[in-house]
This record gives sequence, structure tokens and C-alpha cells, in this order.
Amino acid sequence: MDKMPNCPKCNSEYTYNDGVLFVCPECGHEWSEELASESGGDKRVVRDVNGNILSDGDTVTVIKDLKVKGSSSSLKMGTKVKNIRLVEDADGGHDIDCKIPGFGGMYLKSQYVKKL
Repeated sequence: MDKMPNCPKCNSEYTYNDGVLFVCPECGHEWSEELASESGGDKRVVRDVNGNILSDGDTVTVIKDLKVKGSSSSLKMGTKVKNIRLVEDADGGHDIDCKIPGFGGMYLKSQYVKKL
């Protein structure tokens, strides 16, 4: 029997195939076989808030005001971030490394950005 892919959301190994979708019984996440095959098994796919696949060098927009640790100001909604770099699960689930004018280098979570 073929080995089922781990859940891309919670990395559970107890996934199963339910017709055309893979299902994770632990977190309830469902994804298609195409997404499982395009990720290449062990390569991680990072997606924005709308489900678009992000890659190094993309330009994204911040979708909500974000408090910046160590700063009195916040990162405003609509801020354009150019030339992002994807990183492997940095501190606290941040998966985007970037430089933002006025703030400098920082990590962002992909759930708070959308691809342009």
C-alpha cells in the first residue's frame, strides 16, 4: 500500500484518501492530490491568505495592521513588501523573511499577506 502524505497543516501522519481529497482526522484539513504531488513530498509549500503559492522574490501586501515587537509603531495594512525570502519555520511560525522600509529586516507569517 502506498504511503499517504503527511498533513501540510499539522504534519499528522494519520491522513487518508477520501475519493479525490486527502483528509487529516486530527485537524480536519482537506487537500487535493494535485497539491500533494506538486509539493514533491518533502518540499514545503508556503501559501498566502488566498491560497496562492509564494516563492522567493515575490511581492506581497500586508492584509491587516500588525504590531511590531520592540517598536511603538505598527505595520499598516496595505504595506507593500518586495523581494520576500521563504524560510524554514522561523521562530513562532514565521515563514517569510523580508526588509520593510522604515522597519528594517523582519519575519512575517504568510497568513497575514497576499501575493500581488
